[in-house]
Amino acid sequence: MGAIGRGILFSEMTPPEALEHTFNDWYDTEHIPVRMGAPGFRSAQRYRDGTTRNYLAVYEMDGPEALKTPEYGVIKNSPSDLTRDILGAVSGFTRYVGRTIAEAGPGGDVLLDAPVLYAVFFAVPEDRCAAFDAWYDQDHVPLLLSDPRWLGVRRFDVVDGAPEKYNRLALHYLSDRGVMESDARRRARETPWRAALAAEPWFKGHYVIFDRLGARQMAKAA
Repeated sequence: MGAIGRGILFSEMTPPEALEHTFNDWYDTEHIPVRMGAPGFRSAQRYRDGTTRNYLAVYEMDGPEALKTPEYGVIKNSPSDLTRDILGAVSGFTRYVGRTIAEAGPGGDVLLDAPVLYAVFFAVPEDRCAAFDAWYDQDHVPLLLSDPRWLGVRRFDVVDGAPEKYNRLALHYLSDRGVMESDARRRARETPWRAALAAEPWFKGHYVIFDRLGARQMAKAA
């Protein structure tokens, strides 16, 4: 079984400064490993915002259904004392569950090794999703990928999430942060197609960028 799945869990947390070391140790040695034993989980990668203490974990799953198994229910509803204490102390918590709707770039697990992850969220009206998806896949992504440092893009239908009601998430896999200032990105943001969509009142993206942190953890062998 490969590392990449057809669904993801995107979860951010910001620990208090005094608990940061404990938080990181707990995440690497308890929080992720326990989930890697649940059916439907394939792998997990941690990231950190380079300018803050905001941490991200992206879990690769067979699909969102992995979060509805009895095994995951036990994990979710029977936390250890340490887990309960840390989750009670963190801030900036987000939790978004996505199902893959499009991929561009190299196939397979190689994309997941990118050093930088750029996440883009949108809340798109249901009657505009088709137009938004067409623009992203046919206009926006091809221009971004014209720079080889823009390694690939995966897009998701957000089927559940908090605290915001986003329904579209794009994960952009980058070789370095410098590509954010590239001509390719500038061109991708200046097309007539994008300008037409950007004139609509709902077109307000939420953008976050992270650096990969540590090694990818894989699901436990059955």
